[in-house]
Amino acid sequence: MEDQGTLAYMLRPGTLELRHYAVPRDVEPGALLLRVVQTNVCGSDLHVFEGRHPHVKSGGLGHEMVGRIARLGAGVDRDSAGEPVRVGDRVVPVYTSSCGRCQSCSRGDPEHCATGFRRFGRVDEAPHFHGSTFATHYYLHPDQKFYRVPDRVSDAAASAANCALSQVLYGLDLVEVGVDETVVVLGAGGLGVLATAIARKRGARVIVLDRVASRLEVARAFGACETVEVDRFAGADELRAQVDALTGGGADVVVEASGVPAVFAQGLYYLRTKGRYAVMGTISPGLTTDFDPGTLVRRSVTLHGINRYPPDYLRRALRFLAAHEGEFPFARLFDAQFPLEQVQLALDKSRRREVQRAAIRVAP
Repeated sequence: MEDQGTLAYMLRPGTLELRHYAVPRDVEPGALLLRVVQTNVCGSDLHVFEGRHPHVKSGGLGHEMVGRIARLGAGVDRDSAGEPVRVGDRVVPVYTSSCGRCQSCSRGDPEHCATGFRRFGRVDEAPHFHGSTFATHYYLHPDQKFYRVPDRVSDAAASAANCALSQVLYGLDLVEVGVDETVVVLGAGGLGVLATAIARKRGARVIVLDRVASRLEVARAFGACETVEVDRFAGADELRAQVDALTGGGADVVVEASGVPAVFAQGLYYLRTKGRYAVMGTISPGLTTDFDPGTLVRRSVTLHGINRYPPDYLRRALRFLAAHEGEFPFARLFDAQFPLEQVQLALDKSRRREVQRAAIRVAP
């Protein structure tokens, strides 16, 4: 293994530089050192890069990835599900950690650990290659869960497992998407496309809305029954009438995967009485929109705000991929690939919407 690695450091929102540090030689008991294979530009990375996070204005970026084990700490011979692992195996980590002692951990919600992001982006602190995946290496601490990637699962599919796919699996479980239900998905980015695939495998009829025709084409490849190009309609009322006609009076479930607050407000009107609303795209704090809370009440809507996922959902995501990857073109989720040296370009093109989803390929 090389003695020096590289990582991307955000000096300020919108500006990165590549930094070089010694690759850790000593891995503490219970920890692992990974060689990053592929990491992706997620919507939440863009929120930070664009300066929309209220606190994070510098540091490392990236959390969605697949890597190969480069070094194992003492006592590590199995993943978090008990599967044997060895140097060279591909694994995916849960990007948060859990202390096991705070209120959330004690109540069975480790994904909301009070200190779950204590290392996130802190690449200026040794061992440097932790908390961020826009790098050649990733140091996985003993309090992080990880799972071995099945051999038949591709790098492209595995790289999306520890964020988008796990999040969507958890979210659709919470709203209990079932057979013969109608699901409206708002947004055909990574979250929306994966929500489409999962809902279809559960026997639902899926309608996807987006402004971009090429994104809707990908949604159809992932099982969308109907798609609606939003900009073809004169306004919100006309769009609402179209969705109402397609759903026969309202969807059983709406999944907000757009990240646009105004879209969240519109989604309330696409639900039938006693419909369920899964909101997982709009995560930036401080952004507001006008909406009619009476609509939520009159329709007896159940609303679930969904952020992060219980660690075991990453194992379930890998099982979903092992069972169904051949049915969906996961490589089409990434319409542009960049080397690590071009990570600034990948982020710039992503925020200008010149690419749908950028992959950063780091190692074979």
